[in-house]
Amino acid sequence: MRYILSIIAATVLFASATAQSDTTQVVNAQSEQILLDNDHLWTLANQAYIDGNFAQALQNYSAIESRGYYSARLYYNMGNAYFKGGNLGKAILYYNRALVASPTMDDARYNLEIAEAQTMDKIAVVPQFFLKRWMRSLRSAMSCTAWSVISLALLAFAFALLLIFLLGSRLPVRKIGFYGTIISALLFVATTAFAISARNTILNREQAIVMSSAISVKASPDSDATDLFVLHEGTKVTITSEVEGWSEITIADGKKGWTEMSHLERI
Repeated sequence: MRYILSIIAATVLFASATAQSDTTQVVNAQSEQILLDNDHLWTLANQAYIDGNFAQALQNYSAIESRGYYSARLYYNMGNAYFKGGNLGKAILYYNRALVASPTMDDARYNLEIAEAQTMDKIAVVPQFFLKRWMRSLRSAMSCTAWSVISLALLAFAFALLLIFLLGSRLPVRKIGFYGTIISALLFVATTAFAISARNTILNREQAIVMSSAISVKASPDSDATDLFVLHEGTKVTITSEVEGWSEITIADGKKGWTEMSHLERI
């Protein structure tokens, strides 16, 4: 009886392992097929863009995006296709998304400036304290991943220098280890803060682009509330609060007001 049970158990385990192997093979095959399909769509989209068929290019780019795949290059190409197709709001939206994915993408930044120059709203930016402006510029110099890698490297370097300080037999060597540890630790804290800030920018998605041709920004989240000012397609805003289909927004010059969420699309 015990022998029969052992045979049954072994058979069940073998069948389970075989099924798992087959499932893994199916998943891998499906993943490979999706990648091949995305490559095909990418090629078709690029060719359609070259041929001037921007609607077809966007259809193929959007199909890739709808599958959960994204990259700075995909967003940049979509921004270009929207711009060529005359959709200024979407172009600015996707150029901004490209820069969130890759802050050092100069082509996206240049095209964004061209697109923003065509918007109707010329909003004066509130001057920032130079140190804050410099820190923000430095943080935007690299992506979240790059800052994270540098942060981890500095942490490892700090530990190595700490060991030199603790185990060094000569005073000059120990001094190098001591001061090097302090400097590396400070740089680690700074780069970690940059990485967290870059990550929060991606996750929080507080900034948005006006998608409608013109919207009235109101004093309260009510369609009958007083109109404060008007914004047009392509203007970037910061969402500070949301209430039942309404968003409280702030624009570059510091003005605040409420507008319906349907008029905006988050970056």
